Amino acid sequence: MNKKIRVTGNVQGVFFRKCTQQKALELGIKGWVKNEPDGSVLTEIEGEFYAVMAMEEWLRKGPPNAKVDALWEEEGEKQGYADFSILY
Repeated sequence: MNKKIRVTGNVQGVFFRKCTQQKALELGIKGWVKNEPDGSVLTEIEGEFYAVMAMEEWLRKGPPNAKVDALWEEEGEKQGYADFSILY
């Protein structure tokens, strides 16, 4: 399963990307995460259905210092990522 998810709110400068990477590795999720110029965080995640659902649920809250306002998501085609990267 593959999803691209945009997270809005106070999500930059609060270790959101690093914590997202750590959670993804814990769940066996592959893909990437990056900051966007508009202040949001964009991530593409893929893995087993329940792992992707767990990751999406975690993204709704984020790390302790984040304040997530909304999630925008779309399902995509599996890309076959080898790991989970932070893009700059």
